[in-house]
Amino acid sequence: MSDRLLAGYQRFKNGYFSENREKLRRLAEQQRPNYVLIACCDARMEPALIFDTEPGELFVIRNVANLVPPYEIEGAYHGTSAALEFAITVLEVPEIIVLGHSRCGGIRSLVLQSESMPKDTFIARWMSIVAPVAKLADPEKLDDHATFNYCEQAAVGYSLRNLMTYPWIRSRVEAGTLTLKGWHYNIFTGALKQIHDQDTISTIVEEVQD
Repeated sequence: MSDRLLAGYQRFKNGYFSENREKLRRLAEQQRPNYVLIACCDARMEPALIFDTEPGELFVIRNVANLVPPYEIEGAYHGTSAALEFAITVLEVPEIIVLGHSRCGGIRSLVLQSESMPKDTFIARWMSIVAPVAKLADPEKLDDHATFNYCEQAAVGYSLRNLMTYPWIRSRVEAGTLTLKGWHYNIFTGALKQIHDQDTISTIVEEVQD
């Protein structure tokens, strides 16, 4: 199976890499991304493809359900928090975007299995970051994609609120040097919605493109 990846690498090396050698050499010396994009690790989500960006433009942080945990200094491992800290305090990226998406397996498991999922699993502990989202789903409409879209958007709202618990994010937002945004991408229709409210769970959305 990996032969397909190696063949793709060869096409990249002979094509894009060869044609953009100078640009990639400059990137190798220093990275200055314009955006931090917090995205899901879902294989159907390819941020650079969706937003038509070049290497070096996006600092992408991927995890299950594109969640941002609240700021805390206990515990042993903080992959998402460490990546955020590096992007904001070292690279000084001026914009953070939380990118949710439709048909998210993490949100779906939270809504449908919040009571039955074993609490000692990595997934259950991670999804507990947005546990209240499960209560937003109408139990009479669990076969409706709109129900899950709403919960996915609400989870983005939670992550936006959690971002403001990081002191080095809050201080930059208040100083006007850092912007936070939340988007929801529909992988079926291609629609992109913007999540406006970062302080409450009742997120307000609008169409950015259809």
